[in-house]
Amino acid sequence: MQAALGDDYYICRFQEPGDMEDVCAQDDINYYASKFDITGFTGGLNYYRSLNLNWELTAPWTGVQVKVPVKFIVGDLDLVYNTPGAKAYIHGDGFKKDVPFLKDVVVMEGVGHFIQQERSDEISNHILDFIQRF
Repeated sequence: MQAALGDDYYICRFQEPGDMEDVCAQDDINYYASKFDITGFTGGLNYYRSLNLNWELTAPWTGVQVKVPVKFIVGDLDLVYNTPGAKAYIHGDGFKKDVPFLKDVVVMEGVGHFIQQERSDEISNHILDFIQRF
């Protein structure tokens, strides 16, 4: 249910539907709640509140290819990666068509959406390896 971060820090991730206790340990829930008590959660909610505006603002770039070298890293437990059609797009011709300079696709096993927190050393190594190619 959790991915360890160091010796005493964990990140919650969804694997199966169920109660919150099935997703995060109570200590994890308490940790996040204590942080949101300080900062609030407006920023997190505003991302979803502005989805329509984001579509409008990015409309001029619809269909534009990403023409820089790219290394794509995703966790195999990421909800987005497991959205219907995502794997076929990423591993098929669609992604390569939209990102013609795609150099690597890395699917990390046992990792959710917050890969930089769940496997920080591996992600840092992937980034460093990619940058050193240039």
